[in-house]
Amino acid sequence: MQSDTTKSTDSTSGRTVTTRRLDKFFLNLADVSAFVSRFFREAVLPPYEFKEIVRQCFEVGYRSLLLISTTGFITGIVFTNQSRPSLSEFGATSWLPSLIAIAIVRALGPLVTALIAAGKVGSSIGAELGSMNVTEQIDAMEVSGTNPFKFLVVSRVLATSITIPILTMYTIFVALMGAYINVNLNEQTSFISFIQEVFGAISYVDIFASVTKSIVFGFTIGMVGCYKGYHSSKGTEGVGKAANSSVVTAMFLVFIEELLSLQIISAFR
Repeated sequence: MQSDTTKSTDSTSGRTVTTRRLDKFFLNLADVSAFVSRFFREAVLPPYEFKEIVRQCFEVGYRSLLLISTTGFITGIVFTNQSRPSLSEFGATSWLPSLIAIAIVRALGPLVTALIAAGKVGSSIGAELGSMNVTEQIDAMEVSGTNPFKFLVVSRVLATSITIPILTMYTIFVALMGAYINVNLNEQTSFISFIQEVFGAISYVDIFASVTKSIVFGFTIGMVGCYKGYHSSKGTEGVGKAANSSVVTAMFLVFIEELLSLQIISAFR
């Protein structure tokens, strides 16, 4: 009899824990939906913080430029080295520029840029807004009559949505230059021949898809960083959690969006 009671109690407590987790999940989902909806509402209503948006664009680009340059260049060289043995088995090393162009423009360029920005920019935004939340600077802005959401959140999300596509195009260029140096040293391919094969392999659909994906990635990185920082818990520990959670969540969503975009773009090809 006692064992039956114990089993009933454990079953009830298990359901309670599950119910609490579901409630917490849906509450967080509602908070995120309200946060995103407020962004779109504030983004279209005046006044517009053009100076702050430009400053944030510079900050996003400046923080990531050196790291993205190095990573993009290395990516082009490494991918070329990894692809050459497979093509050599079929005597098709002449297809190397085309293969590199397709891989970098369609997938590697946007993805590498988004991951670097998520780690560099996303954590910075989460930590910055988390610190402002802890020190009650956001509350002070509300008291002084300034709209903190428009000044802090809208400007940063728009900046990442604008800057990440530009950085993606730059990453693609740097990666292709790294690939060209590798191909030129091994196959003695001229620059003109390399460029002709690169542009012969890609289409306007590939470029448009890369830019569109980059805009979505930038929006996600900015939105996640702002949400985590804006709703961080009080105390210095909350700042660290906001920065770490911004990176992890943004990277996870970038991979999910890459998977979904691949399915959508494949349907148009």
